[in-house]
Amino acid sequence: MVQRNTSAPRHVVEVVQDRHGNRIEIFDPPFYRKEFEDAYRFIIDDYPVMPKEIGLFLPCAVRKPYSQSPSHKLFRGIIDGVLDPEDYHIVIFGTCGTVPAELECMYPFRNYHYMLGKTTDGRIRRDFHRIEVYRLKGYLEKTRDTYRHRLAYCIGPFRKAMVEASEETGIAVDLLPSDPMIERLYDIDCPFPEGSLSMQGYIDEFREGLVRLSRSLTGSGRT
Repeated sequence: MVQRNTSAPRHVVEVVQDRHGNRIEIFDPPFYRKEFEDAYRFIIDDYPVMPKEIGLFLPCAVRKPYSQSPSHKLFRGIIDGVLDPEDYHIVIFGTCGTVPAELECMYPFRNYHYMLGKTTDGRIRRDFHRIEVYRLKGYLEKTRDTYRHRLAYCIGPFRKAMVEASEETGIAVDLLPSDPMIERLYDIDCPFPEGSLSMQGYIDEFREGLVRLSRSLTGSGRT
């Protein structure tokens, strides 16, 4: 169980109501909050993830639900142009934890606003990494036999957490964009030096990686 760091900065960024009309304050950062751990435990302990050929891991987005964000509309358009919906399952990960995409409207995943990239506090960033590795490891272990292939499209701290979770579980996760592409597009003078996953070079590699996955399914006897 993740223990909340009580010394972490807390300020209300949104007030919402649950389905019973109770007032709930959402604090910043979300990964310390008990409701996010409770939702994560529900997914790990009780939620049945249907088997698919491919597990696609996409980073969370500021706009909710995630599927309606500009970045996810772009990513999903590329995915749907290459893969058969019957062959893949999307998982959202990041400051939200690890969330099957079909649960994106479940509380609290639609009711928070946070950008880790704007955080300069090293302690908060270290806490995020520790908590996210724990949550990714739990999800990878839960779905060890659920997917035949796994692909994560991510950069920055989300990528570092995925790398560590994959190494510690021994469960292979392909990563895109590639390290050489990230190095090529890296701009130290920008607020976010690695840029955005919507950048054309990253998008081209993502599409190419999905095409390779699609061919691997065909080569294994899938149509």
